[in-house]
Amino acid sequence: MSSPGGCGDPAAGELTAQKAALRSRLLAARARLTREQRRDAARALRDAVLALPQAQMAGTIAAYYSIGYEPGTHGLIYALWKRGSYVLLPVLRPDCDLDWASYEGPESLRPGPRGLIEPSAPARGPTAVVSADLVIVPALAVDRRGTRLGRGAGCYDRALTRVGGQVPTVALVYDGEFLEELPAGAHDQRVRVVARPGEGTAWLPRLSVTI
Repeated sequence: MSSPGGCGDPAAGELTAQKAALRSRLLAARARLTREQRRDAARALRDAVLALPQAQMAGTIAAYYSIGYEPGTHGLIYALWKRGSYVLLPVLRPDCDLDWASYEGPESLRPGPRGLIEPSAPARGPTAVVSADLVIVPALAVDRRGTRLGRGAGCYDRALTRVGGQVPTVALVYDGEFLEELPAGAHDQRVRVVARPGEGTAWLPRLSVTI
């Protein structure tokens, strides 16, 4: 909201512009990836996350069902489910907050708003993510401080405020999307782990855990 007289916050406007320009560049780069590159990246990310001890021990895992050029998660979600984890997927609410419902296999999914694919099971409420032992989140980029660049709606920033401080939050990105520094505002939530196809998983400085 602008201030009286039409004068907005210059700093906020500059931050928004920086993020928008970066999103455009990153999305264009993703669109240039071939189908084979995206397929190989999805397999590598699946194997990297499945190898995490925290993923192997997690009873409940919150994840997301990838669409478009996002790093693929379909095989990862299926593997986690078949391995016995209780998998929660997001359901987008009209206010852009995230509800959560259980994944019960590929046939349990249905089309959602904005081109999303969502679980058809009954929604459990936005606070269901609190029960997750591991949270897998989408990102356009992550920096070395754990700052995550999303699509701009703030859905995951709101969801991540509900996640406990010791719960690993893992952002999936392509190689080249792990950057030195990203523009960030006060509301931006950091992640604890970044996963890349070529480099695997890496814990970020905010969490003093090594693998």
